[in-house]
Amino acid sequence: MQARLPFEVQGSTFQVQGSTPQVPGSTPQVPGSPVIFVRHPRARRYLIRVDDDGAVRVTIPRWGSKREAAAFVEREQRWIAKERRRVEQERERAKRNRAEGPSPEAIGALRERAMRELPIRLRELAATHGVRVARVSVRNQKWRWGSCSKNGHICLNWRLVQMPDWVRDYVIVHELMHVKRMDHSPKFWTLVARVCPEFQEARKWLRSFQRPVD
Repeated sequence: MQARLPFEVQGSTFQVQGSTPQVPGSTPQVPGSPVIFVRHPRARRYLIRVDDDGAVRVTIPRWGSKREAAAFVEREQRWIAKERRRVEQERERAKRNRAEGPSPEAIGALRERAMRELPIRLRELAATHGVRVARVSVRNQKWRWGSCSKNGHICLNWRLVQMPDWVRDYVIVHELMHVKRMDHSPKFWTLVARVCPEFQEARKWLRSFQRPVD
């Protein structure tokens, strides 16, 4: 009997049991979207993400196969189409915001949303990865997306609520790993990579906004 294989789609986990599904040998077709398969030695499950340009990126763990990944893509066609629409809407909204600039009312609403949502998400990820956090604050940081003090006090930039979920989660994981190591040594980045295999892409996304993480 085949072992259970975990799959994840933007925070949702799927369990597949039984024999390997039979799929065509070619790469699965997603209308209007190239499908990119990336094998990552530290990934613990299959991941599907729709990039800002509409490309579908599939991360394959070391023990996985492209056959299983392709089958997963085929099954999640409806979700991928929905996610591509959401990404396109976010891209258009971001263009309008950059052109017009958010109103004071919109900024106030976003900051209130950040105060509600960001601490909850941080506590969730802290529990998942076994990290104890002393305090969580949401602030109007000018040059950082987040920070962590030696006593475990994490501060998050309210603007994270405007970011894609996978980018927001990277920033939170980055600060959570600082609870374990207060530096940016290779050992620190190993901790980050272990829980966030695609952290380099998130860092690239953040650099495009010229707001570095400490």
